[in-house]
Amino acid sequence: MSAEPHPTLPPVRLHSDAELARDALVAPLFARAVRLARWAGPDTRVDVGGELAPDQLPEAVGVLGLDTADEDSPVYASQAWRVAVDTGLVDVTEPEEDSGDGAEAGEPEYGTATPGEDLALLAGGAPGDVLDLWLAALDTVLADAAVPDLDDLVDALDAGGEIDFDRLDWNPQREADFLDGVLANLYLLTVTEGGAGEGPVPLPVLAASMIVPDEMGDPTDAVLEQVSDAMMRLDDQFRQLEPIGLVEYRPVDEALLAEADEPASGEAGQAAGAAPEDDEDVSRYGMVRLTPLGLYGVRARMLEAGVEAPAVGELADKGADALLDAVSYYPGGAAQAEIEQWLAGRDLPDAVAELLAAARGDDEGAPLRRLRCQQALAPAGPEAEPAVRAVLDDPELGGLARVWLAEHGVADVPAPDETMVFWLTVDTIAAQLAADGETEELPLLMRSLTEHHTGFFEQAWRVEHPATAYVLEAMGRLHPDKKASKEARKAAFKARSRQP
Repeated sequence: MSAEPHPTLPPVRLHSDAELARDALVAPLFARAVRLARWAGPDTRVDVGGELAPDQLPEAVGVLGLDTADEDSPVYASQAWRVAVDTGLVDVTEPEEDSGDGAEAGEPEYGTATPGEDLALLAGGAPGDVLDLWLAALDTVLADAAVPDLDDLVDALDAGGEIDFDRLDWNPQREADFLDGVLANLYLLTVTEGGAGEGPVPLPVLAASMIVPDEMGDPTDAVLEQVSDAMMRLDDQFRQLEPIGLVEYRPVDEALLAEADEPASGEAGQAAGAAPEDDEDVSRYGMVRLTPLGLYGVRARMLEAGVEAPAVGELADKGADALLDAVSYYPGGAAQAEIEQWLAGRDLPDAVAELLAAARGDDEGAPLRRLRCQQALAPAGPEAEPAVRAVLDDPELGGLARVWLAEHGVADVPAPDETMVFWLTVDTIAAQLAADGETEELPLLMRSLTEHHTGFFEQAWRVEHPATAYVLEAMGRLHPDKKASKEARKAAFKARSRQP
């Protein structure tokens, strides 16, 4: 028997759809796109591709309340318009190809734009409708972020106006995949217990997670150079992703960017390869965190790509068997949160009986299901007692039931027989091994269990439990007492010998 790692990501705790929809509507870029969609009308002219006509951009800048003296304002307005078109907030009719008998020679042809049908969903639709539109906007922004700098594109244009991708060293799919991988790593760092949580992640750490091989000790200078290059690329990309509400980003210090002529792998490489002593120092290299809306967005993209990415609460309408199977592989805090949501709104005695029934079994995952069941029942009050008492004579659940009754101060709990005690011992260790592996605390648990039973191993190998040999082998490796460890190995051999 061996504990197989579960393939899913840790579960994420998402805000409600209503909260996320409100966040989407106030994200600067999405809000600008909505405003331009409401402004679009019969007099709005567009070029081929749906872009605003050049002489319309100043009016769009004014509609958005942007600084007309800022040279970046037309860029912001153009980007917001593109988002509005790509999401269906605006419907465009592109100009027909010049047939020679339309406008006078040299006079450009223009198409028209009108508010799209989807615009009404922002006021009259459900929060999910708003989030769908925001996800479409996110797709546009991510596609733009994966495109190289405009100056590099211009340099790579050949005489025929075609982009020389070999000269540019840019593969569109590779760049898109890299950015998706970065966001997936940021998501994992956020949702993993003991990870970043709601705090920001240093940009060097995130870049290194994509570049430095797991098995590499100290990164080489060449690898550190790649990390620094990735940091600079990500700095530009996260600046583009912040206005759509995906991330909160503290950019790389401009003073560092001004030092581009110096070797980039020095300080940045140190920040990527070792924990910094000064948080302020590492923050100069950029700090990024996914917003609650960003967590929702990255998870949605991963689900679309076929990645299992659970969310706390999505098991609330499932059966107890599905609940225990899933939370068996959740971190402790997330498992408890999922269980609490599952119990909420259910009739407690019926829910307890369903949990106990789902905890039965002699399959490999059964010990861990019983452990999670015990955790689920821990906060239950007196209403649970009848359902728990009903399984006192059950060979798989009787020990669990006695533990619960004793912890809740019930006086007339029948003592377990020796067979049940040994069976529960094996089940408990098997569950701990499946939940956390060979932790530092497990040898102490083993010592405690064996010290309370004279001749423990002479009895243990006879236990009719599928995990008996597996548990005894683990005790042979981990038990802190050498004599007990040797006895455990002998008992494990006997247990293996009696198996068919």
